Amino acid sequence: MDLFNEKPSDSKDLPLALRMRPVTLAEFAGQKHLLGPGKLLRRAIEADRISSLILYGPPGVGKTSLAWCIANVSQAYYVPINATTSNVEELRRIINTAKVKSSSNNKRTILFIDEIHRFNKAQQDVLLPDVEAGNPVLIGATVHNPYFSIASPLLSRSLVCELKTLDTADILKILNSALTDKNRGLGNFRVKIDKKALEHLAKTCEGDARRALNALEVGVLTTPAGAEGVINFDLAVAAESIQKKAVLYDRDEDGHYDTASAFIKSMRGSDPDSALYWMAKMLYAGEDPRFIARRVCILAAEDVGNADPLALVLANAAVQICEFVGMPEARIPLAQAVIYVSCAPKSNASYLAIEKAYQDVEQKKVQEVPDHLKDASYQGAEELGHGKGYKYAHDYPGHYVKQKYTGKAVRYYEPTEIGFEAKIKERMQKLRDSHQKKKQA
Repeated sequence: MDLFNEKPSDSKDLPLALRMRPVTLAEFAGQKHLLGPGKLLRRAIEADRISSLILYGPPGVGKTSLAWCIANVSQAYYVPINATTSNVEELRRIINTAKVKSSSNNKRTILFIDEIHRFNKAQQDVLLPDVEAGNPVLIGATVHNPYFSIASPLLSRSLVCELKTLDTADILKILNSALTDKNRGLGNFRVKIDKKALEHLAKTCEGDARRALNALEVGVLTTPAGAEGVINFDLAVAAESIQKKAVLYDRDEDGHYDTASAFIKSMRGSDPDSALYWMAKMLYAGEDPRFIARRVCILAAEDVGNADPLALVLANAAVQICEFVGMPEARIPLAQAVIYVSCAPKSNASYLAIEKAYQDVEQKKVQEVPDHLKDASYQGAEELGHGKGYKYAHDYPGHYVKQKYTGKAVRYYEPTEIGFEAKIKERMQKLRDSHQKKKQA
């Protein structure tokens, strides 16, 4: 087979997911935000005016399939490679051959690079001049956010398209197509399939069409036919075929940060149930419980603060318990802390206070410590005037006395009326009022 004219094979030895790859846009399921009627990408494909593309999204949503469709519509030469096994020498050979093909028969080459984020900067730079010239047309696929993993010059020359996880209806469409297709699918098998079994595959595959098709294929091929030669694909077969679902959660990539973000925002928004869901996802995927406990601590200080000081105490206890208990038991004190912090009254006054103070130190002239507050414990301090005039608060009624603690007056902490912070606000106001009355007297 000519490497530069490779098309999907109909071989029955290939996995079902590969055999069922769509070759036209009409067969393609999902991604309506990109390929719906009138959408830019669809118009560009149908008009054969595709420039270089970067397709990113989770596994099994159609990145490779879309590249096949584009190649089929454009009738261009199609060269697929994988960045994990390719190198600069191969890239240069493909580019040179593409130039020869273009000059000899005026036909472009589509270079599809799977896992393009695996290429280092030098390898990506090799592509730049010819990608900019439009031959080869680059289609890169990645599960990573390209803005973090692909060089900016290459991104600026490409249209970046995010593919979403497929919904249940899209997966069901793909599965039903595989069951009825006699040329590429399982249409030649006599299969009696339970509707609930098909729905189970569609729901538990996490929007991954490849995973759903693999489960369908293994279920059909390994289930003995009954007396009438019919394969009974019921819910039990479906559950066994798809096994434990794989949670989309890359501990050092988008899945990690996005889930952690949802977890924190759910606690901040006083939604303990959603917070528990995101925490369960992280723990299920193997996240370090100490990472979760640290996030709870930060939120307890930043978003609950003095509205309920016990929140930070409980969060800190969860950190310590996670250190010496470990999973799976650590999830219980973690859940307790998450629920308490989620349900606690919220105030970010402490966070705002330190932000304002830090900003003053960073942007304004740093104040000198007033002499009466300076350390007076060493010999010679008195001669320097250090500590002179300092008022010891416990010597005064209510253990409070008004004095200057900064050279220039500052006000950062503004307690709210929420929770325990309301009592703090009330006390601080009484102290200020009492000083004002003494001053007037």
